Amino acid sequence: MTGVDLPILLPEILLALYAMAALLVWVYGGKDKWAGALTWTTAAVLVAMALIVATKNGVGSIAFGGMFVDDAFSRFAKVTILLSASGVLVMGRVHAAQRGLGQFEYPILATLAVIGMMVMVSSGDLMTLYMGLELQSLALYVMAAMRRDSVKSTEAGLKYFVLGALSSGMLLYGASLVYGYAGTTLYSGILSSLGTEVPVGLLIGMVFILAGLGFKVSAAPFHMWTPDVYEGAPTPVTAFLATAPKVAAMALIARVAQDAFGAIPGDWTQVLAAFAVVSMFWGAVAAIGQTDIKRLMAYSSIAHMGFALVGLAAGTVGGVQAMLIYMAIYVTMNLGTFAFILSMERGGVPVTEISSLNMYSKTAPLKALALLVLLFSLAGVPPMLGFFGKFYVLKAAVDGGMVWLALAGAVASVIGAFYYLRVVFYMYFGAEGPKLDSRMSTVQWAVLMGFAAIMLLGVINLFGIEAPALAAAEALLG
Repeated sequence: MTGVDLPILLPEILLALYAMAALLVWVYGGKDKWAGALTWTTAAVLVAMALIVATKNGVGSIAFGGMFVDDAFSRFAKVTILLSASGVLVMGRVHAAQRGLGQFEYPILATLAVIGMMVMVSSGDLMTLYMGLELQSLALYVMAAMRRDSVKSTEAGLKYFVLGALSSGMLLYGASLVYGYAGTTLYSGILSSLGTEVPVGLLIGMVFILAGLGFKVSAAPFHMWTPDVYEGAPTPVTAFLATAPKVAAMALIARVAQDAFGAIPGDWTQVLAAFAVVSMFWGAVAAIGQTDIKRLMAYSSIAHMGFALVGLAAGTVGGVQAMLIYMAIYVTMNLGTFAFILSMERGGVPVTEISSLNMYSKTAPLKALALLVLLFSLAGVPPMLGFFGKFYVLKAAVDGGMVWLALAGAVASVIGAFYYLRVVFYMYFGAEGPKLDSRMSTVQWAVLMGFAAIMLLGVINLFGIEAPALAAAEALLG
């Protein structure tokens, strides 16, 4: 490491120093004294890091001999990750405090996970990839099992850990095969080693790497952990799992596919297209019979990751741009939806049954309307912002010569609309029953209303994210 490398890693270094300082304050300063302010402080630090990353200019830079890459693509992903993590921490603060979640552990673990995500999207080497991935994963395993008095939370953490270890093994096996045939772990070295005749062993290694990353992004058929972990984990943790890690994993897949295997797009686009089709249809069909809204959101995320993979499968600049736009919209929709789910209580006890929303529109018409807008956007109903996210990825597939994939996405979107509309049906036409509590924290209410408004107002110009997403895509494929 040289002095030139340090400024490139400045956001990651500052976040790591902050996490260690917060731990020291907890141990030596008395956790009761500082617990209340830690979540707000962590959220502010994450926003500050997002500003630092967003204001970086110039062409891409590399550190550690190409192992770490800082370019427009990684910056776009990092800003999305940092802002979404900050939003989740703030809106889940009250819920976490009331449920006895560790007031110090939760934000510190979230910060460590975010550092791992930032390393993931800037990786230029298989070693860096694995280091960032495991830092993120280890923090998430603990977060999923944070409710020590809950059997479901403990089960969620255990399942996540076991299946996560399986996926890591698949990824490492693939990485070892690629290294064996390419003679290097650097993405640039792997790319330069690909000639007209690609060894079958290297292709098998590539498939194993993509399969391991497919687990992290909840792509079917590697989705099996998602419903149980989403349901069992504390709701603030579920909201975190559904947002920032998905952006990081999707950006990492794009980075590996283009930087390491960009010379053989005909091979990896087939793999991603298969993941996309299975994810879209399995997420749409399996969600139909769900009665728990957190499990429903799990299958929703599986389907949405399928749509994001459609953009990547196109293998073009437009496809990567569409994926980035889709992920930014996806995170916004999920933050708003989970702000509502966090407030679902009856008698002060959290409830997650969809049937508990029966005739909710009579009790809280404004909140019901906001949730309706978010659900319509998740379903891809025009003119909500979610429609334009799906339009971008499907158009990218058509432009990339994969019309069949776009048609499959359109059919899956129609099927998936059913379970979102079922929730709306409960709210407006369901049977009378016990009512949910009407109270909602100010932050949750602001997030719910604000992001519902974004779903409507964003159709004007997508809040200007098209140009940064295009610059990010061109940086990756340039």
